[in-house]
Amino acid sequence: MTKILITGGAGFIGSAVVRLAVTRGHEVINLDALTYAACLDNVASVAEAPNYTFIKADIRDRAALDKVFEGYAPQAVMHLAAESHVDRSIDGPGNFIETNITGTYNMLEAARSYWQDQNRPADFRFHHISTDEVFGSLGSEGQFTEKTPYDPRSPYSASKAGSDHLVRAWSETYGLPVVLTNCSNNYGPFHFPEKLVPVVILNALSGKRLPIYGTGENVRDWLYVEDHADALLLVLEKGALGRSYNIGGENERSNLELVRTLCSILDRLRPADKPYADLIEFVTDRPGHDARYAIDPTRIRKELGWRPSVTVEEGLEKTVRWYLDNESWWRALQTRQGVGQRLGTV
Repeated sequence: MTKILITGGAGFIGSAVVRLAVTRGHEVINLDALTYAACLDNVASVAEAPNYTFIKADIRDRAALDKVFEGYAPQAVMHLAAESHVDRSIDGPGNFIETNITGTYNMLEAARSYWQDQNRPADFRFHHISTDEVFGSLGSEGQFTEKTPYDPRSPYSASKAGSDHLVRAWSETYGLPVVLTNCSNNYGPFHFPEKLVPVVILNALSGKRLPIYGTGENVRDWLYVEDHADALLLVLEKGALGRSYNIGGENERSNLELVRTLCSILDRLRPADKPYADLIEFVTDRPGHDARYAIDPTRIRKELGWRPSVTVEEGLEKTVRWYLDNESWWRALQTRQGVGQRLGTV
């Protein structure tokens, strides 16, 4: 058993990590500010577990972080707390700078202070979870590797690139034992309904238009969130210090292909008067929309033996079924600002 402090554990990816870590017997301290995209219902299945604790705190509050480290003495940190929606970063970049850069700085300093006070335990780990968007945009060929130069194109990806650089600097300058991961696009259960997959599912169920940016040719590598959680825990436990690992789903699809797949699944599971694909609507592309992301997972496969277990077709089917079976979860979130909209088309 490892005592893990997980930031952002009430969010989409963070809650998947919390649920899996608690189930595997780790002692989990879930630290989350409960901003608009967080939801404690995401971790309700483990909320009463004896090895789970929730703390409402903000990573922008250094004093609160110091109290958590002092009071709970974690053996490891998994830092997932972040503002993550590209569209929102275009309309309001300030929150992304404050949370993703300043918040990560606070986490690093709180972790470093605690680690030094504990006489630098050799088994301590600070795992920083990031995105493949820091690498910029690919053409029709090639993949991102851990050596790909950074080339962020949006306020969101720039803020995550900055946080990655801070983590590496704290490792090199202060010796803080860190590992880093950069993932491709996640999807799956408990996905806050502002990203493409849940927006399409919920709009389709309501008979609303299904908005696709531009011509829908932008390509992403799709990673089922529970596969991602499994990979993150593996990197925490077995990843080499100072090393970064790219985590991908090995499931490249264009946005249009993805939406058409979701429509065909819905046609079968929840038939309507006409095909859901008839609701597809191409809308003005967002500024700086990267053409293609694709991850080369060679390092994590060779060094740690990890591969995704879910294909995009299997994962999308699971996801659609989950939303059909959990209407009470998403209905409660639909009153929040921006839910169901595509933003960032200023």
